[in-house]
Amino acid sequence: MITKHFTILFITLSLTFVSCGKKKEEPVVSHETALTDTTKTSLPVNNIVFDTTAKTIHVYVALCDNKYQGIVPVPKAIGNGQDPDNNLYWGCGYGVRTFFKKSTEWKLLKKEKKDTIIMERLVFKHTSKNYYLIADAYNGKYIKQCTKDFLNSSAGKLKDTLNVNGITLGIAGNSKLITYTGHDGLMDFNLYDDYTNTDGKKRDVIILACYSKSYFGKHLKKANVNPLVWTTGLMCPETYTLHDAISGYINGENNTQIQQRAAAAYSKYQKCSVKAAKNLLATGW
Repeated sequence: MITKHFTILFITLSLTFVSCGKKKEEPVVSHETALTDTTKTSLPVNNIVFDTTAKTIHVYVALCDNKYQGIVPVPKAIGNGQDPDNNLYWGCGYGVRTFFKKSTEWKLLKKEKKDTIIMERLVFKHTSKNYYLIADAYNGKYIKQCTKDFLNSSAGKLKDTLNVNGITLGIAGNSKLITYTGHDGLMDFNLYDDYTNTDGKKRDVIILACYSKSYFGKHLKKANVNPLVWTTGLMCPETYTLHDAISGYINGENNTQIQQRAAAAYSKYQKCSVKAAKNLLATGW
């Protein structure tokens, strides 16, 4: 009998190189209209003092969504962007929530429902070092807002804090490492906001989405970021790549070492050569 987990694994492997291949038609929007986009920013900007000895990693996840994203549709059960529990990038075996919960390196401290945009937030604590990981599952319908929040955080324009067990953590742009996982929505829509760095701080970023170096790079040119891992082609943004890259990051490894970890994980799970994985998962500018 084929298990549910094996079925999902087979499906996701078969979709690796086609999930970003289809674009939905988007209404033409004038530059002026785009500049007046008043979509709610789901994380407020604040200047609350936070514990700088506690290092934070903020993970932005745009839930896979057949209806609202320009992807080749995945099976309905894992492609509902309003259902985090069964979503390909969150509740499935290689989704962020499931993979980090099973990791021996991380302990789940908090799980909460947020709102219609951020459907769920998780807070993990590293088991041996003073690192916290905050993961936000964005409703797939709001992939554009997720992308904007990631970019604004990377530039230091969007900052927030979070209290966990009496400790005030710096999140969003107050994090040193900021990551994005999901479909590359910039293949479907344009952004005209300015993501120029505002505070002179250099943040590390990981962007696991198809062709993320070319699509996200143009928005991050003035954001003063250090791209640890991003991509040069089609890819499957499942969590093993992110998890292992973060492991290297916490161990103080450099860009090349982190890239090698990410490539090794991708090679292992995607059954491709390490060389191919390294060509796909680039580091730096």
